[in-house]
Amino acid sequence: MAKRFTYSRWDGTQTGFEFDADAAFDDLTDELLYHGDVNAALRRMMQDGLNDRAGERMQGLREMLEQLRDERQSRLDRSDLGGVYDEIKAELDDIVDEERHAIENAVRDARTSGDERRMANTEATAMDRNMALDMLPDDLAGKVRELDAYNFESDDAQRRFEQLLDKLREQLMQQMVDQMSGAMENMTPEDMARMKDMMAALNEMLERHQRGEDPRFEEFMEQYGDFFPENPETVEELLEQMAQRMAAMQAMLNSMTPEQRAQLQQLSDQLLEDMDLQWQMQQLSGNLQQMFPQLNWQQSYDFEGQDPMGFGEAMQAMQELGELDQLENLLRNASSPAALAEADMDRVRDLLGDDAARSLERLAELTKMLEEAGLIEQKEGRLELTPKGLRKIGSNALRELFAKLAKDTLGQHDTDRLGHGHERTYDTKPYEYGDPFQLDLNRTIRNALRRTSGDGESSGPPIRLSPDDFEIERTEHLTRSSTVLMLDLSLSMPMRDNFLPAKKVAMALHHLIASQFPRDYLGLVGFSETARILTAEQLPEVSWDFVYGTNMHHGFTLARSLLAKQTGTKQIIMITDGEPTAHITADGHPFFSYPPVRETVEATLREVVRCTKEQIRINTFGLGADGSLRAFIEQMTEINRGRAFFTTPENLGDYVLVDFIQGKRDMARGRRAS
Repeated sequence: MAKRFTYSRWDGTQTGFEFDADAAFDDLTDELLYHGDVNAALRRMMQDGLNDRAGERMQGLREMLEQLRDERQSRLDRSDLGGVYDEIKAELDDIVDEERHAIENAVRDARTSGDERRMANTEATAMDRNMALDMLPDDLAGKVRELDAYNFESDDAQRRFEQLLDKLREQLMQQMVDQMSGAMENMTPEDMARMKDMMAALNEMLERHQRGEDPRFEEFMEQYGDFFPENPETVEELLEQMAQRMAAMQAMLNSMTPEQRAQLQQLSDQLLEDMDLQWQMQQLSGNLQQMFPQLNWQQSYDFEGQDPMGFGEAMQAMQELGELDQLENLLRNASSPAALAEADMDRVRDLLGDDAARSLERLAELTKMLEEAGLIEQKEGRLELTPKGLRKIGSNALRELFAKLAKDTLGQHDTDRLGHGHERTYDTKPYEYGDPFQLDLNRTIRNALRRTSGDGESSGPPIRLSPDDFEIERTEHLTRSSTVLMLDLSLSMPMRDNFLPAKKVAMALHHLIASQFPRDYLGLVGFSETARILTAEQLPEVSWDFVYGTNMHHGFTLARSLLAKQTGTKQIIMITDGEPTAHITADGHPFFSYPPVRETVEATLREVVRCTKEQIRINTFGLGADGSLRAFIEQMTEINRGRAFFTTPENLGDYVLVDFIQGKRDMARGRRAS
């Protein structure tokens, strides 16, 4: 059954413009042209983000880092670390109040009983108990110590105090053994003993691991796996989890005042009273700090809020702040999109929200997406453009420049139609990307038949075509032209924002000639203090030279040598923003002077004369030409009888492409008229 499609006007709600490799590469084009480096362009996109085809914003790392900083500051501005003790103090005060109330009730009951002896004993006991409660120390550790030895009147108050002690022991043990809460509920002396055994075994395993020996991880987990509810699968995973949480606890201690730290230490000594266990924990902490120094064990935070945090809340806050720090460190140090795949996207979603997590996932997939599309590839540890990527850049640059042209400048812009200046050669070739799609139907069907019969399939109808079957007609230029593009690479080009427009024109012109005028010749010469010949493969990666000097003399020399080997109409297209300030001396060395000296100007004009004698037209596109540059270009044009265009970066592409195509049409008309 044939597929049926329905169409409706776009209203902004439809989907179907998913972010793909082509869309990403379109956004990369300017960065690739400007930096000349795939890796630098990807880093810039990664930092800045982009908008996809549906207009949805993909956050860059700068936005995410700013969001991380805001999220961290929001937590610090909201919370008060002193609440760790406020919660314990309030609970103890409430227990003491309940005990005093029970003492009062006992005295009242004794007085109403009519038993004088009972009343006397009760009042004496009440006096002793109230005095003990009045003499409770102010510090938490001392208050816990005295209440632990106190003989409660109220069974409820005593039960609540014992529950508080259990809770505090559990929380302190969470501090000591990295929040292994599943193993610490209702801990008995036997549980404490087993925990010491676990800590000793853990330190032994860690030491074996550091020595490069078999850590016997499976044996350890079989015996003590209930202490680790996260179910780590390797010793490295276990140690990293513990190190992250121990670092969070250390950050909480670092963030406390000296008085707060002292209270916590005293409370820990009072409740745990197990020096061997504390020694085991100190040994573990030291080992983990050596193994994971990147966790920044000296980190501290300035809590300035009003909302008090309990012990558990403080630990949770420290873990989340530590995760924010780790994520910030990952984003800040990511050298390529692929490095972002190390981020835990679930935690990113929890910390920063769905938009940030979705953007990070897309950025992490960017390199793989472009590689799978065949646009970039790894070479010796670096990403480089493939031939397909090179063609894509030229195509993007050409499309962008044509989109800016008014429709009446070049008719309907059907530059891919063959007709002007082309004739059939009655020869064919396999289709390649970028070729005009002049399909030779007979040979294409013959290729399909040959392929299907070779595969053992039926050669009868229907015939299924594959792109590999396509064969196109060759065309021959009756008006072949040879062009050398001279591109100014001096430092003034990027300083005046002229480099990117000029390079984009170079890429567009190369793609235009390669795809629409394949028999034409295009040579490339870059010039600054000296000149050099460039290949088409080098063009996307070429950048400006960090030197001063505009050596047109050397550039014309190289261009003339390239054109000497070619036939047809010959021309040089020069794009520059400066007058000649350098030339090659008689002994072969570059000479630079600004303002230009007479020797440089004369050497350059002598090359112009040589080009003129060899019937090479020089068309010059001057960017932001001032009086001296304009005067030189006019003098050069008068000698050569070429043309001069004084333009701006914004319309440089319009001038160059229109002039080139118009020149091709003029040659075609001249051919037909003759």
